[in-house]
Amino acid sequence: MQYRRFGRSGWEVSALGYGCMRLPHARGGSNKIDESQALEMVRWAIDHGVNYIDTAYVYNDGDCERFLGRALQDGYRERVILTTKLPPWPLQATEDFDLYLSEELERLQTDHVDVYVMHSLQEDTWHKVRDLGLFDWAEGAIRDGRIRGLGFSFHDRYEVFQEIVDAYDKWTLAMFQYNYMRINHEAGARGLKYAASKDLAVVVLGPVMGGRLAGAPDEIQRVWDSSQSRRTPVDWALQWLWNQPEVSVVLSGMSTMEQVIQNVGSAERSGVNTMTEEELALVTRVREMYLARQPIPCTLCKRCMPCPEGVNIPLNLQMYNEGLMYSTLRFPMWGYDLLGEDQRACVCNQCGKCEALCPEGIPIGKWMIEIDKVFGKGLPCAGIRD
Repeated sequence: MQYRRFGRSGWEVSALGYGCMRLPHARGGSNKIDESQALEMVRWAIDHGVNYIDTAYVYNDGDCERFLGRALQDGYRERVILTTKLPPWPLQATEDFDLYLSEELERLQTDHVDVYVMHSLQEDTWHKVRDLGLFDWAEGAIRDGRIRGLGFSFHDRYEVFQEIVDAYDKWTLAMFQYNYMRINHEAGARGLKYAASKDLAVVVLGPVMGGRLAGAPDEIQRVWDSSQSRRTPVDWALQWLWNQPEVSVVLSGMSTMEQVIQNVGSAERSGVNTMTEEELALVTRVREMYLARQPIPCTLCKRCMPCPEGVNIPLNLQMYNEGLMYSTLRFPMWGYDLLGEDQRACVCNQCGKCEALCPEGIPIGKWMIEIDKVFGKGLPCAGIRD
């Protein structure tokens, strides 16, 4: 296993971290973890050098933390850096920090977590935890040994990311989605370099976009195969991240033993600045090929917003584009289902106000009809496998 410096903490952390959001489920379609399979996978990873384990209060309705409390017995807890996340959305008072942490420590069967992470901060939840006295509370929790460091995971604009980083000079880590397709998404490459410049550890989420980059369309697979470096699409995505010195650890949500074995093998071959110029150019070529598969030239500038009817226009367009880009409906259909009904394409009344504002001249109304046909009614879409 290769190990990397973890920001100002002084810890050495495995290049690959185990993200426990996607542990295998028991049969029957429930949210219950298949404990015998998950135990084998987590302990195998630790036995082969993985020393960073990530979970959260909400994963598997709390069962993920309970499972890890059992899985990290028999000396495994002492071998890992354990992080869990606090959901900010239900917090009402400063005292709630203690209530949630106490519950999580009990679930995890430990007297401390190595980094306590504020989960999925956006501008509103960031201001909420800040105003509830997060930093004073965290200093006290560090002094009494319940946490060793404070971090945050992030899903918002770069400007909000920088504001959060600058608000506290003792952050241990910043965690956000980053991969070769999303270099300008949310915190993006700017956030990676900014956090590293402040000596924060950077924990990368979504290295293969939840599986979207794992199975390449045929024309893109042919580009990968043209390289003398014989790698799977997953390995290309991981090595591109590990090539960057600012990346401290890459989290993978592994749900099968095969994935664990393959990703540990990839981590063992990883290194900073080990990819050649030709290999990096190949990744850039693949990115451009994926982007060229988008049928809608939306740049996510959001000038079309707000919609008078409440439709989340950019997100609807983005989900449809991603269905075509990655040749799968699974992820955009899931995202469409998560949207509030008043934000979906079906609410569009074809008023045309957004089209007058769109700098790309996109016929948004026509696309809303198509998006509703595909996502709302489950009709087939040309170029999408499922």
